[in-house]
Amino acid sequence: MKPLSKMIALVTGASRGVGLGIALALGAAGATVYITGRTVDSSAPTVPLPGTIHETAAEVTARGGTGIAVQCDHRDDAQVKAVFERIQREQGRLDVLVNNAWGGYEGYVTGAHQAPNTPFWDVRLPYWDENVDGVRWTYIASVLGAQAMVAQKSGLIVNISFPVPNAGNVAYGVAKTAVDRITWDTAQQLQPHGVAVVSLYPGLVRTENVLANAQWFDMSNSESPEFTGRAVVALATDPQVLSKTGGKYVVARLAQDYNFDDIDGKRPHPVF
Repeated sequence: MKPLSKMIALVTGASRGVGLGIALALGAAGATVYITGRTVDSSAPTVPLPGTIHETAAEVTARGGTGIAVQCDHRDDAQVKAVFERIQREQGRLDVLVNNAWGGYEGYVTGAHQAPNTPFWDVRLPYWDENVDGVRWTYIASVLGAQAMVAQKSGLIVNISFPVPNAGNVAYGVAKTAVDRITWDTAQQLQPHGVAVVSLYPGLVRTENVLANAQWFDMSNSESPEFTGRAVVALATDPQVLSKTGGKYVVARLAQDYNFDDIDGKRPHPVF
């Protein structure tokens, strides 16, 4: 029996990128994985990168889990609530919630965003909302996920975040700092109910976007999207995961702690 064969998971924003990698790793461990995202047709002219929720779900099932695609725009609270209601109706529980959905990267693919080191006074104003909206998505999903997990007295919430440098991209930095604050505050209230909450910090991940711009990166220490997924699996199978609640964890450091490698057999070294 696979280690997560009895677990129900939800990964938000899993059409591609890190969300896709997490969903696949959970599927390989036997989980039933609900996958949310907006993309159901990657050939649509408004979709700049390949990948759909249905393709992710099919691959999760092929890996040995059960993939269930649910189209959801996380900007619409009613759609998000419907996802959690469906999971409760069909499964009666939710064991793992991964808050990965994020809109702040899309403009780098479409060309709408300036370079990340652009002075904040020269950055287009909507960039603020495109990043900070992701904080709200994390909060709303955490509220709905916590309601299910508190009732069952167990669960794990993983918020995908990133360490903020001393200075740089203002909107992104504020947003990711806020996500980590959500992790800390929700963890304090959920710990007595047996629910753990952590922030995860991937390194340089070989997402579709990064690979399309690989000439600008040193890829020698890069990670596959599934490397973060293996970190989620390690946390989900750790009987002492509550001891980590409220913390911020670098994926490559968790690989050392839990002794797992990337899909190519290598173990990227921590850069934070």
